[in-house]
This record gives sequence, C-alpha cells and structure tokens, in this order.
Amino acid sequence: MGFKVYILCLFFLFCQALLVMSMHHNVTLLRGKKEVSWCNLFIGSWVIDPSYPLYDSTSCPFIDAEFNCQGRPDKQYLKYSWKPDSCALPRVDGVDFLNKWRGKKIMFVGDSLSLNMWESLCCMIHASVPNAITSYFRRESISTVIFQDYGVTIQLYRTPYLVDIVHENVGRVLNLDSIQAGNAWIGTDMLIFNSWHWWTHTGNSQGWDFIRDGPNLLKDTDRLDAFYKGLTTWARWVDLNVDPTKTKVFFQGISPTHYQGQEWNQPRKSCSGELEPLSGSTYPAGLPPAATIVNKVLKNMKNPVYLLDITLLSQLRKDAHPSVYSGDHAGNDCSHWCLPGLPDTWNQLLNAALTM
Repeated sequence: MGFKVYILCLFFLFCQALLVMSMHHNVTLLRGKKEVSWCNLFIGSWVIDPSYPLYDSTSCPFIDAEFNCQGRPDKQYLKYSWKPDSCALPRVDGVDFLNKWRGKKIMFVGDSLSLNMWESLCCMIHASVPNAITSYFRRESISTVIFQDYGVTIQLYRTPYLVDIVHENVGRVLNLDSIQAGNAWIGTDMLIFNSWHWWTHTGNSQGWDFIRDGPNLLKDTDRLDAFYKGLTTWARWVDLNVDPTKTKVFFQGISPTHYQGQEWNQPRKSCSGELEPLSGSTYPAGLPPAATIVNKVLKNMKNPVYLLDITLLSQLRKDAHPSVYSGDHAGNDCSHWCLPGLPDTWNQLLNAALTM
C-alpha cells in the first residue's frame, strides 16, 4: 500500500514538473491553425504600461506623415501593451534582432497595412541602434531600409492584392490566377504577407476595372469569393516557390477597421474620439469573414506558414487609429494605425514567433 502511494506521489510530481516546463515554453506554432500551443499569444488584454511607447516618432526617420499622430491631443493610446493571458510577450531587442538576422533580407509584402508594420519594425530597431549607419530608399513598388553595420535589409513590396493587376485593352484587370510579381520575393530569408483591405474598395478607390477568373472576364464579383481565389493562388505560389528550410513565411492576418460603432455596441461612433481600448478578450461583432478565409487557405497549404493572428487584439484597439490626426490622409482614418502604436505589438508577436 505504501509503495503504491509513493508511486502516485512521484506521478503527481512528474505532472507538476511538466506543467511548469510548459509554462516556460510559450510557443504557438501554426500551419494555418494552432498545432502546438503552450501559450496562445493572441488571447489576452490591453493593459497600461508606463514604459511605453517603445520609441519616439520624432526620432524615427521612417514614419510617414499618415501614421504620425503627434497632433492628437490625447496621449493615453501610446501607453497600452498587450498582455497574453498565459505568458509574457517579450520585447524586441533591436541589437539582438540585428545580430540574429545579420546578412539577411526580410520583406513585407502587401498593402498599406504592410507599410504600417514595416515602418514600425524599422523604428523599433532604429531606437536600439540610433547611431547605426542606415540606407533608406523609397520606390514605387519597393521600399528599403538597410542597417549597414549588420547587413540586414528590411524591405516593403507594395502589392495590395498579392495577385497581379494586368493592363489589357479593356483596362486594369485583376487576375486571380497570376503572381508574376512573385519573382521579386524569391530568395528572401523572411516573408511577411498581407492582403484584404483593397479587395473591398469600390468606386474611385477600386484598383481594377475588371476581374479575370480563369477564362471569365467579369465586371465585378463577390469580393470574399474573389479574395479566396486570389489567396489560393498565393498559397500555391508559396508551396511551389518557397523553400521552407531557407525562408520563414508569415501571414500578417486581417487588420480590422473601426468605422462602424455598432460593431462594439456604440452605433453612433467610429474611431474618432475614442480614447481607450475595449476591455477583456472579446469583440462584440466577432471576427470578420476574411479571417475565416485566411485560416481556410493556410490550413490546406503544404508549406508551413505562421499566422500572426492579430485580428482580435487589433479589434479591441478602436482608440489606436490616426482618425482625423493623420498628417497625410483626408477625412477620418479608422483603417491605418498610429506609430508608435498597435503595429509595434504586431512586430513583438513576430519576434516572439521567431524566438520563443
């Protein structure tokens, strides 16, 4: 009897040890879905952190006027940090990051939300090495920051749909089956993709005149269906052209907008004048349909793609947009994000995925 009790005690201690070990291995691996999850980095809440922001916008040479919100009379939005429920989110150590990626190339591929995240990462690293020699180039499709002392290149490739816009006799054609631009992405050591916002644009802000879906030339179609087909073409391109042993691939996830206050039970509001995040870990409107499509496509891919599942934590930040305080965006901008601000958390999550 005593021996059995002894064995049970050992078993109990062993289970406790495993639990403690799991708490120290805060890893969230995704191949379109969570496969191994000691810690879900994307479930948590926003808390006040007096040590924020992580950098000063006036000292970062890479921030566009549209993301610089220093004209905002309130500053509380700068003081929030993301706290996962079951682990700690490590800060980005810029020097450590540069040393780990010495001699390598990182590329963000997508729309202006990729631009938001690219500028954020460059600013976070620059704050750690303010005297480092950098090269900075902006082109129509490709923008580049090189930290020359480390040989680290961080690029942005602007292509809002990921698939191609082709100029034909009828005008601009969004080809759901073609990614010729992908030739510029090959050979990169890390790729962070993003797409969605431009798929919803209509009227003068729409980036195409027709959609080509296989042999069919369409004046318009269901936008979610088109997004699914375009993203499936992107997934096929990644599976055929990216060597997962040499290139890490991420999908940025769906960044939400806050134009419709009914989404958080305040129907007369937008992001304008919002001063604090929603509390807790739920968003009344739920996840947007585009997030379901992203998960569906990633789940069926052959190559591993890590989903930076930023949607919910970003939905909670109705206060973090430039609103009317953007330096280069007419009207009320509830789509992009202030810098410093929310995209810094996206990059902390990227860094955690690389290091934890």
